[in-house]
Amino acid sequence: MKDKDLSYIAALEKAIRKKYGDSAIQNPASHWNEDKEAQYISQLEAFVEKQKKHEQQHDVENVSGVLISRKLLNREGTINCPVCGGKTSTVDDEIYIIKFECCNRCFIKYVQLRPERWLEGWRPKNVTKSS
Repeated sequence: MKDKDLSYIAALEKAIRKKYGDSAIQNPASHWNEDKEAQYISQLEAFVEKQKKHEQQHDVENVSGVLISRKLLNREGTINCPVCGGKTSTVDDEIYIIKFECCNRCFIKYVQLRPERWLEGWRPKNVTKSS
């Protein structure tokens, strides 16, 4: 560097110090120590774990050509169909439960050919439990 450049930098630092104070021209690394480094690393690890968990919840899965958030999919299969009372066992059942309030079997039997009637509130009577 030239002396002219160093003079300009010194003058600039002096002006910054006058306007903003001594802390404005100090090197940020001068206040860094091993305790702060360890604290930063632990915070960073916690953030990464939280980020991974968030990404896993919002992953999507292709189910019969439809992208469904994994958060909406219930893998346990413990929900019963409100129409026939049968337990849901597949992802398709869960999708139809969310959208049409019936399992896949009831969708094929009662909804597929008459979706307008179903959405208006019609439900079949005397339905026996499916297995």
